[in-house]
Amino acid sequence: MQAFKVKLVEKIKRTPTIESFRFYSENKNQFLPGQFLQFVFDSSNPKNKDLNKYLSFSSSPLKDYIEVTKRLSESDFSSKLRNLKFEEEITLKAPFGTNVLREEYRKIAFLIGGIGITPVISILEYIVDRKLSTSAFLLYSNRNQEEIAFKKELDSWQNNTNIKVFYTMTDSSKQDQNYISGRINKQLVVEKIKDIHERIIYIFGPPGMVKAMNALCLEAGCKKENLRTESFIGY
Repeated sequence: MQAFKVKLVEKIKRTPTIESFRFYSENKNQFLPGQFLQFVFDSSNPKNKDLNKYLSFSSSPLKDYIEVTKRLSESDFSSKLRNLKFEEEITLKAPFGTNVLREEYRKIAFLIGGIGITPVISILEYIVDRKLSTSAFLLYSNRNQEEIAFKKELDSWQNNTNIKVFYTMTDSSKQDQNYISGRINKQLVVEKIKDIHERIIYIFGPPGMVKAMNALCLEAGCKKENLRTESFIGY
């Protein structure tokens, strides 16, 4: 892990509440798909948890930029991100995290809700960039269609690779064959990931969801040693 300087080069609106931020660095820190970084907005107090927060990379390590994505709130940290000016220089620390993609993994799957999609994008984009033959299934849960971050990218990737995406809607009253109504449950996992016992399973998101999906996967036949989980706290 090391500290390095980056400059903001682009902002991308993903949904009404989610935004991506792209940064450029002449000495870009190397990371693995699935890892995360720390923003250092308060360098005078490294223990300031309100301003020095962790976010996942939401871009492939092969890109010439670093991207992070966040659901913006009214927090001080979100305000700092929202008010960043182009070419403004900030400090990042990276990389962190061990729940990464290994190229020897031939079959993987993700059980994801909401903003937990960010490290998944880093992994899937890397698979696409490297033209890997990795088979990847994604069960991606959101409240409604408007809150699906990276849908354009996900749809494009699954049309041209071994990536398969299943969208679930928890609050949507609309009937649409492209979406599954309800939450991710054992029946859905067994139906969509028939070879779950052969796959590495990634679960990213808030602690409650991670705990529930972890138990669900074990009930559905996933091997405990194949689970890769990461809880997002205080985002």
